[in-house]
This record gives sequence, C-alpha cells and structure tokens, in this order.
Amino acid sequence: MSDDNPRPAEPGSEGVPQNERIDLAESEWRARLADDEFRVLRQEGTERAFTSRLNAEHRDGVFVCAGCGAELFRSDRKYESGTGWPSFYESMPGAVETKRDFKLFVPRTEYHCARCGGHQGHVFSDGPAPTGLRYCNNGVALRFRPAKHPAPAKED
Repeated sequence: MSDDNPRPAEPGSEGVPQNERIDLAESEWRARLADDEFRVLRQEGTERAFTSRLNAEHRDGVFVCAGCGAELFRSDRKYESGTGWPSFYESMPGAVETKRDFKLFVPRTEYHCARCGGHQGHVFSDGPAPTGLRYCNNGVALRFRPAKHPAPAKED
C-alpha cells in the first residue's frame, strides 16, 4: 500500500492518547501495514525518491504516522527541499525521537515516531530558517489528514 490508499492507518489505536506508547508484536504490525509500509516503518527501510504523492501535498492539515496515526508534522512546516522526499523544518513537540544511524559511512540522525517507534526518516542541519533543520521523511511512513474548516456561513 502507498500513501494513495485511503485505508485508516491506525485501527485499534482510537482513543489512545497521542503521547501513549503503542507496542505491537511483529505479526500485528505485518497485519496492519502493507509490505512497503512495514519495510520502512518497522525495518528502517527507505522508499525511492520522488515516488510519494505527499511531495506535492500543499493543503492545510497534519501529517500523521502511517503506523499509528500520531500527529508528526503540521503542513505549514513543510517545504520543497528538492530531495524527492516530503521535508519539514520542524516536527510537532514530542512527536519524534532520534538516534544515531551508522548504516552509511557518515553518521546520520534517524528519527522515529515517539508513539509507535515507526521509522520516519533522517534529520539534517541543512534546512531553512527558523530551525535550520530538514526532516527528510519517507512518504509511505506518513498519511495526510486535511484540516477541518468550518462550513461557510449561508448568505440570506
């Protein structure tokens, strides 16, 4: 499954507070996630650059973890980095946790959803002001939740 599929990403986590940890067995994650989502979120894989529809997502809303539905990034913190992955200059407070990644020869900072531990991507210090950060996210690890705008007032 990709971010094109409207299937809810967080069955069974309804009513779980945003900051409460979700721990599932590998078999439960496999049942919940499509193969590409499992590879990225649970096995720290990377999707190919320029393959996510979320690169072109510019509506007002929130980007949430595809594994558990936790809110990770506000849409007004997204920018076009030219890297081929959705990029943000700031995460929601407490939404992600980081660790050092030595999979390539140069150490990098990897980040995961603080709620379910799902791998999202890497954060670099080459982003725009005001933070100077670039959260380079796998699109398959995210879902976009559009903002709910009030209905326009009826004219008499």
